[in-house]
Order: sequence, then structure tokens, then C-alpha cells
Amino acid sequence: MRLILSFPMETQIRFKSPFSQLIQTLIEASLYKRLDGDVECQVCFRRCRIRRGGLGFCYVRKNVDGKLYSLNYGRLIAENLDPIEKKPLFHFYPGSTAYSIATVGCNYRCCFCCNSDISQSKEISGRDRTPEQVVRDAAKLGATSISYTYTEPTMNIEFVAETAKLAHKKGMKNTMVTNGSMTAEALDFVHPHLDAATVDLKGNGNKQFYLQKMGVPSTDHIFQTLKGMKEKGVHVEVTDLIVPKYGESTQDLIKLVGWVRDELGPFVPFHLLRFFPSYKMFDVPATPLKLIEEGLEIAKKEGLRYVYAGNVPGHKTESTYCHNCGKLLISRHGMFVDAVNLTEDNSCPDCGTAIPIVGNPTVSSASILY
Repeated sequence: MRLILSFPMETQIRFKSPFSQLIQTLIEASLYKRLDGDVECQVCFRRCRIRRGGLGFCYVRKNVDGKLYSLNYGRLIAENLDPIEKKPLFHFYPGSTAYSIATVGCNYRCCFCCNSDISQSKEISGRDRTPEQVVRDAAKLGATSISYTYTEPTMNIEFVAETAKLAHKKGMKNTMVTNGSMTAEALDFVHPHLDAATVDLKGNGNKQFYLQKMGVPSTDHIFQTLKGMKEKGVHVEVTDLIVPKYGESTQDLIKLVGWVRDELGPFVPFHLLRFFPSYKMFDVPATPLKLIEEGLEIAKKEGLRYVYAGNVPGHKTESTYCHNCGKLLISRHGMFVDAVNLTEDNSCPDCGTAIPIVGNPTVSSASILY
């Protein structure tokens, strides 16, 4: 889908500094094509065709005199030290911490977005930061990885790629929480320094739900991204937000789980997330726990070996069990690991089965608990 956009900058986006001053320090986008004064952005599935002076659907890419610029490069709206389980990543350095960063901007319009104040902001705000500063601060805090998260990280892909490259040089890992709607070009651009990704699906991947409640006309590109990540060796975990009434179809879940099993493999961690009222959907109740538990049983019945309940603190399926003998291997409560029972090579101590976990699991640091 291609969009013709021509929004006057001064009426659509608010800067805390005059745009005439900021243009001197803006970064030219890496992924776009020039088209007789227009430009085609090649970061996400929308491939917006943007006229001179216009903005992309995300509000953070602007055509200036026939060149595409990133308006949010390095302007971080959020920086936090998180447990890796918050992403969620349960099979990638369990118990470690991730220095998490975000800028404004998203290519979705989810009616239930819990970060809508920053993801759909029309004000380019945030603290100016460099990749060097982010990596330095992450290292000071002892983070194992840097996570590009909270909003859609591909909307700031140039900063992500530069920071990730530097993080690798300093011995840190890079993770991303994404809606999966990047182009093949964007994945090629970022993947050399991307170690793991959480790909967030909603409503069991129902296409009508995506169109009506998220402003997304198709889900095909998400599955292409997932396959591309697997092919490139990126550790992938999949989440699925179960939304009562609108995105809770059992048949859709069976179809989604079957695709994950067949295309990504039965050992890919699959997280069913509980919905809570937010943003424009406060009229929809929280997902009943029974619905989550039924979904977990369906996922296991259909052949997925590692399924987890999300947004249900204290539920037994937050923990990791051996897929062969059922031994409790990693005990979690909420986003925190409180016990690890694996051999040094990440095998089950009882039956010896190799467990598909990247990195050495550890109990969560006390510093992140309080």
C-alpha cells in the first residue's frame, strides 16, 4: 500500500526548537528512493510516497527539497533499565537487564496502545542523545543488552543501527520489540547487529482486527519479517495480545499457532498476553484469565513447546519447564527470575534434554527489583 502524503510541517508536527535550526542537524534517511521531487520511504510496509514538505504516516520522516530526513534521530523520549523478561524475551539471556530506549513515532494507529502518548505524538520531543552516550550509560548500569522498544523502533532505524553496531563492539547484545512491519530492506539494514527480537502480534493476527482497530490493511508483511529474521539467525519470540470480542477467535489462534510451528519451529517461545483497557478502548474489559489459559492449551495441543502467559503476574506459565519431562527450569514471578535450575550447557538436570535458550540464565539482580 502506498500513500500520497503532503502535510504542512508547521500544522502537523511541533518542535521545541524552530525547524529552521533543526534542519542543520537532521540526519538524512538511509532507506528511500527519489521520485521526481517526491520520495518513497522504504522503512516499513506502507512505503509512503511523500511530496516535498510532506511527512510520512509515522510523522517522523519528512521530505525536504527532495531528500528524506529523520526528524527523531537520537531524540530519546524514554530510557530505562528493564529486566529482559519485560520485552518479553524468556529464552534470551534470562534474568539479565536491557537498557531500553525509544523515540516518538509509529507506523500503526492502535486504538488500544498503552504508549500512545509517545508512539502517536505529533510533537518531536525528547532528549538529544548519541549512540556513544547510550552505549556508555548502558555499560555503566551493567546491562547485558540494549533494547529498542516502547514505540516502533524501525521509525528511528538509523539511530538503532548505529547504536547497535557500537554496542556489539562493546560486547553488548541488541534486542528489538517490533510490530514486524519493516520492509525486507530495513531488515537487511539492521539485522547484522540485531541479536533478538520480540515480534508483537495482536488479536491472533485477524486481518479485520488489524484494519479496524490498528489502521493496518494487511498482516502478510509481518509473517514475511518473521521468516526473514529466522533465516538471518535472529532469535525470535512471538507475542499475541488477546483482545476480548475483537481479537479472540479460536480459529484465528489455531491458524496463527500452526504457522509459527511450521515456519519458525515448535521451540519458538510464544507469549499470550492479557489485554487491559487503554487509550480509545476503555469500553473493552480485560481479557478473562480463562481465555488466556484456553489459548495456552490450544498452543500446546497444536505443537508449540514453550508457551507463556503474559500480563498475569504469578501464573505458573510464566516459568520455563523442560519440554521433555516437565521439570521446572526457570522460575519467574512477573518479569523477574527468582530461581534457575539448568546445567552449564542449558540442559535439563533431570533428563538431559537440551533447552533452546540463548545465553546463561541468571537470577534477576536485586538492583532491578527495587
